[in-house]
Order: sequence, then C-alpha cells, then structure tokens
Amino acid sequence: MSTPPPPGYYVPAVLFMTESEDFDVPAIQSHVIRLAKGGVTGILVQGSNGEAQFLSQAERKVAIKLTRETLDANGFQNVVVIAGTGAQSTRETVQLCIDAKDAGATHVLVLTPSTWPPQMTVDNVIKFHTEVADASPIPTMIYNFPVVTAGQDLDSDTIATLARHPNIVGTKLSCGNIGKLHRLTSTFKPTEFAVFSGRSDFFVHGLMSGSAGAIAALVNIVPGLHGKLWQLFKDGKMEEAMALQAKLGHADWAIQKIGGIGGVKSVVSRNFEYGDTVVRSPLKRVTWDSLTINKHYGALEEVIGMEKAL
Repeated sequence: MSTPPPPGYYVPAVLFMTESEDFDVPAIQSHVIRLAKGGVTGILVQGSNGEAQFLSQAERKVAIKLTRETLDANGFQNVVVIAGTGAQSTRETVQLCIDAKDAGATHVLVLTPSTWPPQMTVDNVIKFHTEVADASPIPTMIYNFPVVTAGQDLDSDTIATLARHPNIVGTKLSCGNIGKLHRLTSTFKPTEFAVFSGRSDFFVHGLMSGSAGAIAALVNIVPGLHGKLWQLFKDGKMEEAMALQAKLGHADWAIQKIGGIGGVKSVVSRNFEYGDTVVRSPLKRVTWDSLTINKHYGALEEVIGMEKAL
C-alpha cells in the first residue's frame, strides 16, 4: 500500500521565465529557496500555476529535477516534491509519471483529460485514473479543478471509488467544495487517503473538517503566513487562526482578480526582487502598473507586509 504525502501546506510553484520564454534558472532557484525558507511542507511542480500545459515533456522533467536539486543543495532535503503529470492521453500521463520519479518527485498529481469532455463519463474517468495508478511507479493523487478541465467536477462518490486503489493516495480539491472535502475526510483515514484544500480561502475550514492541509497558489506569495496559520490551528488558537484566515481569504480572492499566473509572477518579482512577469504565450502577462490600479491589490499588500514582518 502506497502512502500519502505528509500533512501540511504545499505550493503549486510558478515557473519564472526569461523574455525568450526559456527557464530563468536563477529566478526559479531563488523562488524555491524562499518557499522552503517559508516552511512549506512541499512544492508542487507543474500544478496549474506551473504552466505545465505549455511545457514540452523534456522541460517538465527538467523543472522537477531543478526543484529537487535546488532543495537538496540548500539543506531542504525534507521538503517534498510532487509533480503534476496530467495529459490528454493515458499513455502520455503514464510516461510523465515515470519521468517524474526519475527526476526526483515522490508523488504525482493527475488532472482528468479534458479535450473531449463528453467522452469523460464517470466510468471513463475512473478507468483513466485507475490505469494511470496501475502503471505509475510512484503514488498518484487526483486533481479536481473544473476551471482547467472544461468544467468537469469529480463528485465525492467518484473520488471515493478511486481512493480505494492502493496507489491512489490523495486529492487536491481546487473546486472549493467543503462538503465534498468533509465527506471524503470522514470516509478515509488521512494516513490512507489525504484530502487537501486546493485554495487558501478554505484552509482552516478544511483543517476543521479533517483535511491534510492545503496546496494553494497564494503560498507562492506568503508561505510564512500559511505556516503561521497552520501552527495556530495545531495550537488550538482558533480565534487568531480565523482572523488570519480572513485575511488570507481576501488575498486569495485578490490573486484570482489580478491576472492569475501572470499576476502572481508580477507580485513576487516586485515584492521579493527576483524573476520577471513573463508567461508562456498565449497566457497574459501582468504589468506592475496594472496591479497598482487594481482595487483588489490592497488585500495582497496587507498580507505581504505581514509576511515580511515575520
């Protein structure tokens, strides 16, 4: 029986690029090190924020290897590396899982194929994830994110069926459905099947419902605050935890309103002095000037100030 990744807070790391849209290796390394110093339990390479769908197979393997080697070289051998391996065919997804293991990942996170949504019946979704898990050399996790899978939203019955596979060990719920999360956590022990919130705006709510933690985009910007919230919850300081959760909830909403991946890169490069705002075309680049006039940016400024004061 395979084991899930440890509980905690994880980051679907953005991948910095040069003006030519090649990997900006020094910036990627700086980001990985800052996240590790912020206490993250693990780094998800090629989650939706990692532009996986815009990378070649070779690039995906390089990004995983670079992350693992950067962590190891800087004394962060304990930080877990999870790789996103979703692709449009079972064959390619399995190969990406093999590549992920070779590059140093311990677990993989798998999106459901979405090019032909009418083909993805419940039975076919289960067949796809089962075949991938059967063939993957490392444990797999189910990634439920309707926004990037043409609206496909796996329900708790489907995920529960898959959770009984010996090599499927968890799920990331970017759907934001706390009821679904609670149904799964009340059915499976976290040591068998780990259920992670996929957004920061229900981090504590998920923990209160038995989640294993969160894998959330906002961690790219304020890893330390997520660690503080994690500790407040573990210490039973719920009033303080809920007050901080409120601030992270507003900030999480803000990153959705400032341009997604491009917005996250712009915020990080401006406030932490590494990287640039380049994203792979056709994604949209977000300039600093556009951020300063965005009404939602104030919520991010507040939590960045708190992060720097830690």
